[in-house]
Amino acid sequence: MNDNKLIAEFMGHKLGLDGDGMEEPQCRIFEKGLGTKRIEDTYSKSWDWLIPVVAKCTELNDDEFDNQGIAWALLSDSIIDAYDHVIEFIKEHNNQDTEDEACDMLYGVDNNQ
Repeated sequence: MNDNKLIAEFMGHKLGLDGDGMEEPQCRIFEKGLGTKRIEDTYSKSWDWLIPVVAKCTELNDDEFDNQGIAWALLSDSIIDAYDHVIEFIKEHNNQDTEDEACDMLYGVDNNQ
């Protein structure tokens, strides 16, 4: 579930808990156009949820990231392989953002101007 949460945060999807008080609350994702689903039933199980993530990875791709793995997984029609490559891409992307912020702080760059 942590990987699905990582994707949800990357996509800016709203997360919430629901439950009837009788059972453990379920983490759910709320997304306009896709509806509401348990987080476990989203990105790793539905192309409808994963393809927009692939599109965002492609949009963000630059020379620092290689998303050939995503492309090959799509060609092989393997949602699990595509999901795994998306997770890898997001982790690399988040790591690069953290490094960029650290460099900006070190050199006194203010990107909020």
